[in-house]
Amino acid sequence: MGTFTYKDKAYEVDDRGFLQNYEKWDEDYAEGMAPEAKVQNGLGENHWQVIRFIRSEFEKNGECPIVYSTCRANNISPRELKALFPAGYTRGACRLAGISYRDRFMDYYGETGKARKATTGGALPAGTDKVYRVDAFGFLVDPDEWDEDFAHNKAREMKLVGGLNERRHEIVQYIRRAHAKSHVVPSVSECCETLGIELDEMERLFPDGYVRGAVKIAGLSMR
Repeated sequence: MGTFTYKDKAYEVDDRGFLQNYEKWDEDYAEGMAPEAKVQNGLGENHWQVIRFIRSEFEKNGECPIVYSTCRANNISPRELKALFPAGYTRGACRLAGISYRDRFMDYYGETGKARKATTGGALPAGTDKVYRVDAFGFLVDPDEWDEDFAHNKAREMKLVGGLNERRHEIVQYIRRAHAKSHVVPSVSECCETLGIELDEMERLFPDGYVRGAVKIAGLSMR
């Protein structure tokens, strides 16, 4: 936990640099945090359009829109999203919108009502005697515990048609290789560009979202 200060205003942020209380968000927060999210030349109208869409969807539905919905609603491609928010959708656009998430339905801020409470963390059976430590949102606690059994079980848990097929496996392995090299999870834009994947295909492969689908299966999380 910490504090981010801009224009004599103090904002409480978590250990990942996200706003602790989304209701404390204002435009000054987004402007001040923009360089931290690798937006170097200020926020233009295209940035604001995306930021406002994310906040509007969250306020209406108690749910952070997945990247596919945001790109489609704002008529932008993964390449254009990367140009606007170089840090990525989660670490860039969502962060500047004052919204943080680890799962599709929010309970990060302790909401009730529209936002579904997160499931209790525990151990995910692998179909054998092995268990994996996962957090309240289903993400692997220790990435070093990841193996192919975890990935296949996660794919089944998510009810992905065809399970961890060849294309999904390729994406998961790319994410893990990229993370091993840079210690940073590649953004959806980087993944699509490197592997030659259109956003529509990524959505078909991981309907729950890139982070909550591909990254989770890869045993990692956006930090």
